[in-house]
Parts: sequence; C-alpha cells; structure tokens
Amino acid sequence: MLSGSPTQGMFSNSRIGNSESPNSGASSSFTQPIVDMSENDETELLSITWNQDYRCFAAGTNHGFRIYNCKPCKETFRRDMKVGGFKIVEMLFHCNILALVGAVTNSHYPPNKVLIWDDYQSRSMCEFTFRSEVRGVKLRRDRIAVVLEHKIYVYSFTDLKLLHEIETLANPRGLCCLSHHSNTFVLVCPGLNKGQVRVEHFGLNVTKLISAHDSQIACFTLTLDGLLLATASITGTLIRIFNTMDGTQLQEVRRGADRAEINSIAFSPNVQWLAASSDKGTVHVFSLRVRVSGEDSLTQPNVAQGPALFHQNSSTSLDPLISTNTGANPNSTFSFMRDGRS
Repeated sequence: MLSGSPTQGMFSNSRIGNSESPNSGASSSFTQPIVDMSENDETELLSITWNQDYRCFAAGTNHGFRIYNCKPCKETFRRDMKVGGFKIVEMLFHCNILALVGAVTNSHYPPNKVLIWDDYQSRSMCEFTFRSEVRGVKLRRDRIAVVLEHKIYVYSFTDLKLLHEIETLANPRGLCCLSHHSNTFVLVCPGLNKGQVRVEHFGLNVTKLISAHDSQIACFTLTLDGLLLATASITGTLIRIFNTMDGTQLQEVRRGADRAEINSIAFSPNVQWLAASSDKGTVHVFSLRVRVSGEDSLTQPNVAQGPALFHQNSSTSLDPLISTNTGANPNSTFSFMRDGRS
C-alpha cells in the first residue's frame, strides 16, 4: 500500500462534471469489487506511466492496474477488477491518490470518465465526465489537468473548481506536461498551429508560444521546475531544448537521419543528460550543455534536481549558461550532421 495521502480529507465522495458533460450528475459510484484474478488469466498491458520523480511507475492492464518501484525494480501492489482495465493510470508522487481512465472494455468506467481514486481508503474521491474521450491526465499536488483531443481543463485539487480551459490543435496523443515545484506552475501543451508549443506560466500570468518544429509535435517533456523544455516532432530526427521563460532555443541534438516515432523524452535529475526512446528499438542518450542558475542559487539549492542544477524561482529571470559551441551536440553519434528535417 502506498503511504498516506497529502490531500486526505479534502474531498467528499462526490461526482463532478463540466461544460462538456451532458449528464455529469448521472454517473454511478465505484461499487464494483476489487478481486484477485486467476494466475491463468491473460493480462494485456495497456499503458505505462512514470510518477513525477521517476521513482515509481504504473502499468494499466486489461484487468486493472499495478504499481512498481524502480529501485529495486519490483511490483509494489496491484488492483485487479471485474469491471475491466484502465488505459490511463496517473500517480501523484508516492501517495495513495491515482487518476484512472477506463479502457474501452471497462464496463463501469468508459474512456470519457476520469476517476480520482484513493487507494488507501479504497474509494472514489470524485469523477469527471466528458462528452469525448479523455486522452491524458496530469497531476500535481494542487492541480488536475485533463486532456481531451482539442481542449485541456485544469482544476484545483483542493475544491475541484475549474480554473483554466485551453484550446489546442488536435492532440490524440494527449500531450501535456506540468512542472512539479511548489513555487512554479508551468503547463506545456500543443498550440493551435502545427509544430507550435504553448507554455503557460500560471504563477506569472504569462503565455509563451514557441514555434518548435516545422512538423507536428510528437513528444515533449519539462524539467521539474518547468524552466527547460525538450521537444520532438513526428519526423523524429531532431530534439530541441528551449528556455520556457522567453522561448529561446538553447540546444539541438540529432537522434538520427531516418524518420522515427519518438515515444518519450526525459531529462536526468541534474539536467546533464537527455534520453529519447523511439520505435526503432533504441534509446539515445545525449550530453546537455544547458545549465540554469538564478538569484537564489547560492542560498536555495534544489536537492531534487541534483547538485549541478540550482533552484530558480519563476518570478526571477532565467539565466541559461551554455557553452560557446552552438553546433550539434558533440557527444551525439550524429553530430557531424548539421542540416536536417525538424
């Protein structure tokens, strides 16, 4: 069982909806029992998602979901249910709160519902019902972001009020990222134009639009403080790193010369490395020359980001320190290729 919830006691066992929900009050409570499945039952993997600090990951299956620790790598617990599987299982750090979205075969929770589940109390805390399929859910300690194909809804985690509605280009992948530091609230999502990324600095009430690629966005990721952004397009040849405060490109690395579908991108905790996986069956790891420092770097080191990266308050200016070499990543195998598709 996961540890106690930091939000325990904030919610009643309620149901909520929004403007997209024609029958928001008609959804039923989570009454189907959790059951142990037979060893002979075939389990199909539907999704894998990391928690916010990458120390755990959740697997959605056709029977329910499972939670794993990374170090050591082992299953922590599982929940197998008669109602069917979950295509999205989103964790909230190491607490017992999960966001669940049912698979098509789930008889009780269809893909247009988001269930906020308290596994410690084995109960539904609330539900969000929409008219279209939910493509993604992102959590931070104070916000819930629900991603539909053309819109993102952002709710308060304390009172479940709708705070923001964001229009996007068609987003079937459910692309969305949130920062996770308490004093920075950054959301990244596709913009309204092909290859464009929208960055919302909610704490500063600033919106930044970045023309990241010529082709449609396929994948992106943020650092934990939300100050650095890495993006890739459906071409899959180049990955670009941006300053989210002013939208400037800080570095570009090349994954390869052939078209590839990039499935995920991740910064290392100290932002010294960037890893990208693709449908080519490979993982590329690049050395980064991006460093971030700020006015409070001497007095407020960011332990979560490691000793090489200091905490930067979003209200201060971002000061990226990069090497004088502005060409391709010298540590990339393909650094000799300078011109290519985006």
